[in-house]
Parts: sequence; C-alpha cells; structure tokens
Amino acid sequence: MGLLDKAFDMLGDNHLPLMDSRTRLLQAALALIANNGQTGGLHGLVEKFQEAGLGSVIRSWISAGPNVALTATQMERVLGEGHLQQIAEETGYTEHEAAEHLSEMLPDLIDQLTPSGQVPQGGLGNMSALLDHFMGGYH
Repeated sequence: MGLLDKAFDMLGDNHLPLMDSRTRLLQAALALIANNGQTGGLHGLVEKFQEAGLGSVIRSWISAGPNVALTATQMERVLGEGHLQQIAEETGYTEHEAAEHLSEMLPDLIDQLTPSGQVPQGGLGNMSALLDHFMGGYH
C-alpha cells in the first residue's frame, strides 16, 4: 500500500467519501509541512506545537518511538482559528472537522516522512515535491 493510500485509509471511507475531499485534506496536511507551506515547513510546525505546549507530541511523531495521539481541540490550539478557517474552506469541512481529520492524518504522515527520527536539515521538500511523492498516480 502506498503512502497516499495509507493516508486515506487512516481516515476511513465513512469520514471522507469523496476522493476530492480526501485529496484536498491531504493537500492541506502537506501544506503544513512543506518547506514553502503555510507554517514554514516541518520546522515551523514544530515551533507552533512548542508554542502551544505540545512539543513532545510532535516530537513523538518524528522520533522512532510510538506516536502520541492529538485531539482535534489540541490541533485547533496549534493552528489557530484563521489557519483552520482557511483549511475548512479548502476542504469543505467545519473548522472542528478539519482539525479532527488533520489530527488523525498528520501523526502518521510526519512519522513516515521522518524515518531517521529527526527533521532533515533542509526540511521535507517543497509542496510540489511532496505532492509528487504522495499523489503521483492520482493527479
């Protein structure tokens, strides 16, 4: 199973019945960790988690150990209302639904993209490279 299929499988068919919704959600998740993304790449997202008092949560996703779960409320705290509003508009979900789906998807995405247990110095790549990596056969 490819990474994109696994990302979609994590959400289940009951959560996101349309491929378009799944694709937009994955794009929103990738935009959070892309070097040229909305948060300044994975390094920037780590900073946002630290500012929200959740640095240990995102570090667990990067490290080789088990991933600590994140609630939708915690994701809302990390991203803030304005950022979540934009993601909600892009995906067609409410802000809380978008936070819920991202809290389910991001831990495994980040875990898989950091197999060495650390954030690469140059980041994970720009949005185009990440989209090609995950969506090569889908777009």
